[in-house]
Amino acid sequence: MSLEEHFSLAGRVAVVTGASGAIGAALARGVGGAGAKVALLARRTEPLEAVRASLAGNGIEAGAWPADVTSEQELASVRDEVTARFGGVDILLNVAGGNLPGATLAPDGDPFAVELTAAYRNVLELNLFGTTLPTAVFGPALSHGGSIVNVSSMAATRALTRVGGYGAAKAAVESYTRWLAVELAQRGTGIRVNAIAPGFLLGEQNRALLVGPDGEPTERGRTIIERTPLRRWGRVEELVSTVIWLCGPGASFVTGVVVPVDGGFGAYSGV
Repeated sequence: MSLEEHFSLAGRVAVVTGASGAIGAALARGVGGAGAKVALLARRTEPLEAVRASLAGNGIEAGAWPADVTSEQELASVRDEVTARFGGVDILLNVAGGNLPGATLAPDGDPFAVELTAAYRNVLELNLFGTTLPTAVFGPALSHGGSIVNVSSMAATRALTRVGGYGAAKAAVESYTRWLAVELAQRGTGIRVNAIAPGFLLGEQNRALLVGPDGEPTERGRTIIERTPLRRWGRVEELVSTVIWLCGPGASFVTGVVVPVDGGFGAYSGV
């Protein structure tokens, strides 16, 4: 197999949830650039259509389907439309997720505060069930030899202050990734299940926590950079090659792993 063949997704169909966000859009462009046809899913129609138009402008065949990843009915409808248009599904990228302001503990907040209960539940639903439900709906449509890639976080394995609900949700995503990988492998489905764990990427969801109005890192932001051996924020584009590898023939013997793309954050003890 040539080097190009190891990383080619030509002839494959990829479903990307959370495709209107920075990570989802970058991964959609990446797998599309590697040859896949792309089905884009997200709740917001306008930014989703903008991503579709961007892909089309680069010669990538793509369709956009507004849908809520926590709605089985909406997902099932999209699955039927995607398979009717593209003939099947080979890749599922579960990117939808993120933290919510109500689940972020204030610096002087009480971790036992009752008012956090509903927000924590919402974060768990968005990240965990926003991963497991699309998998349950699209999984039966995946081809033999298909690939599922979930998105975890540094918060899954390292305790990060103030974002306990998000960390718990992503830890559950990692556990689910390993469990499903084993179950599908033992049943001979040929479907591989892996995840990536991005390091700290500066985006709209975390900007207020990490960067001040003057554009300089906050105290929390400075601490993160100091604990990242590469001494900078990551860029969404730096996630793409890992995902293409996990989805393609070059990773045909890789399943049940969580690949950190974190600038060394997870490896560093701080000493």
